[in-house]
Amino acid sequence: METTEVISNDKATVIIQISPQAEYGVVYVDGQTIHHNAALEGFFKSRPKAMGIVQIMIGVTLFLLGVLLTFHVYSPNIVFNIGITYWGSFIYITAGSLSVAAQNKRQPCLVKASLGMNVFSAVTAGLAIIVMGVQFAMSLQFNEQEYLRSDGIMLVFTIPQFIISIYISAIACKATCNIHPIVVNVTKPGERFC
Repeated sequence: METTEVISNDKATVIIQISPQAEYGVVYVDGQTIHHNAALEGFFKSRPKAMGIVQIMIGVTLFLLGVLLTFHVYSPNIVFNIGITYWGSFIYITAGSLSVAAQNKRQPCLVKASLGMNVFSAVTAGLAIIVMGVQFAMSLQFNEQEYLRSDGIMLVFTIPQFIISIYISAIACKATCNIHPIVVNVTKPGERFC
C-alpha cells in the first residue's frame, strides 16, 4: 500500500509518495532530478572500485603473459590457439573499468553496465578455466613441463577473476533489481504539482 504525505510551508511544498518495499528514490527539487537508492549505496560500500582495479590488473597481466608465452610455445596449445589470453584479457579489463567508473560516477546506468559486463566476464573466465584445465590435464598426461607452468600461472590469475566477477555481478544485481520507488517532489509556492 502506497502512502502519500504533503508538507507545506511558505517557501515550498513537499509531496512524498512511499511504497512500503521502496529502496529506490527520485527527488525533484526545483525541476532537477536527484536519484537516491539505498541499494546502490550498498553497492558502493562494497568497494567495486578496488575490485575493478584488481580485474584490470589481472587482465593486463594475462595479456602480457599471453604475449610472452605465444612466442615461447612452439607446439599446439588450445589456450593460445583460441586466443583466450587476448580477448579474455580485453573482457576483464572492460569489466574492471566499468566497475571503477560505476564507483566514481555513482550513476545507476553504470552500475547496470558493470553488472552486464561482469556477468560476461564471469562466463568468459569460467570457459577459460575449463579450457585451461583441459590443457593442464593433457600436459600432465604427456608430461609437457612447458605447458604445465604456463597454464598453471594463467589459472592462478583466472580463478580470482572468476570469483571477483561473480561477486560484483551479485552486488550489482542486488542494487539494480529494485522496482518500487520513493518519489519526493518539492515545488515552490504557487506552482502546481501534477
